Amino acid sequence: MTDRQILVVDDEEHLRELVQACLEDLGGWKTVGARSGEECLQIVQIEQLNAILLDVSMPGMDGFAVYELLQSDPITRSIPVILLTAKVLPSDRAKFAQMAVAGVIAKPIEPITLTEEIAEILGWVE
Repeated sequence: MTDRQILVVDDEEHLRELVQACLEDLGGWKTVGARSGEECLQIVQIEQLNAILLDVSMPGMDGFAVYELLQSDPITRSIPVILLTAKVLPSDRAKFAQMAVAGVIAKPIEPITLTEEIAEILGWVE
């Protein structure tokens, strides 16, 4: 599993670092961090990624806008995206269902089970 690399996109530095630590220490995966949608779009052009964990609520370019741009690019369209969000209202769930995201993980995250959730969503369960 150590050959897998995940991009963690979240404007909250402490949360981004916590998620990266969990994925590296518990999942054995490599991670790259991005603090904004713009930074995410730069990183996807240079890194080989197996998945993207994308915060929905970010200043400037939100997760929905980033996702649309990822989907419009043939190079990044095939990278599975998991949304990280505190938004879990029925209207939000309907919007998520219409998107072709790999999955949605609600905030606050559960650090101990985060890697298991991601592995299950992405079909990385061994």
